[in-house]
Parts: sequence; C-alpha cells; structure tokens
Amino acid sequence: MGTKTVDETGAEPGTEVTEATEATEVANDDRAVDMTKTDAVDETAAEDGEDADDTDAAVVDVPAGPTGVGQGAGAVVSAALGLVSLTGSWIGTVAGARQTLVGQLKSSSGSASVAEQIQAVYGDAWQTTALWGGLFALAALVTGVVVLARPAFGSPARPQAPWIKSVSWAGIALGVIGLLLAVLKYTDALLGLPSAG
Repeated sequence: MGTKTVDETGAEPGTEVTEATEATEVANDDRAVDMTKTDAVDETAAEDGEDADDTDAAVVDVPAGPTGVGQGAGAVVSAALGLVSLTGSWIGTVAGARQTLVGQLKSSSGSASVAEQIQAVYGDAWQTTALWGGLFALAALVTGVVVLARPAFGSPARPQAPWIKSVSWAGIALGVIGLLLAVLKYTDALLGLPSAG
C-alpha cells in the first residue's frame, strides 16, 4: 500500500533528478561543442598568425635601398637658398654694413670728391650685398641641379619622388632669378647710384 508523493508542481520526485541530470548533460555537450569550435578558431588564428608572420618577415626582408630623404632635404635646401638670395641674408647685411663703415673711414679725410664718397659709402656696400646674394643664388642653383641629377647616378629601379623634382625645380628657378638680380645690382644696371653732378 505504498502511496506516491507528488509535490506541488505535480511532478514525481524522481523526475526532478532526471531532468536536472539531462540539463547538465546537455550543457556539457554544448560546452564540448563550444570547445571544439574554440579549438578550430584557435587553429585558424594560429595559421593566420603564421601567415601574418610570414608577411611581416617578407616586408622586413626587403633590402634597404636609398629612401630619398637626402634628395628631399637637398631640394628643400635649394629652395631655401634661392629664397634667401632674393630676400637678403644676415651675412650679406653684415657685410654691407661693414663695407659702409670702411667707406666712411676712407672718405673722412675730406679730400675725396662727392662721387667718390657716394661710391665708397653706398656703392661698395650695395655691391657687397649683391655679391652675397649672388653667392646664395649660385648655391641654390648648384644644389637644385645636383638633386635633379642624382637619380642618374643611383639605382634606376627607384624613381625620384615627384615632390622632390618640383621643389628642386623651384630652387633652380629661384637661384636663376636671384643670380640675375645680383648681377644687375652689382653692375648698377638695377637701382644704380645717383649721379653726384
């Protein structure tokens, strides 16, 4: 005369244990599947990592050649020198001021004519400034030409960057203009000294 006890939910006590066991087994199976997927993903990632390492190694193994940094720097220097030749330089200003002082000392005796005094005080200083401007222009011109000619003596497989060519040509153009202006100033064809008479 055994009686079965039924809990409030209406399920027999043995079924709860069975259902809990089945749920645990299903959860363990899901974890096993997840672990399999994780292992597969890890293996794929490891293979991809090896390929990535091979790619990195291939990039690193490329022989280092000229990067063009020196040529770029030379092009910028050429343009800067050309600009200095047009605007004037500190050394040209100092040399012109020195020449003015020398001219004042020479003409202080009072025996020189007005034309000689003007030439000694202003003309020589003007020509000295023009001379320094011409030297900077010549340096800009030579530097620009050297930068443009450099690839002919280097590796033909590496073409020169377009911006290096552009800046070099700018330096050459500024150098030519500066050299022309320096010659015109030095010969008094441009802004010559006023006549004393």
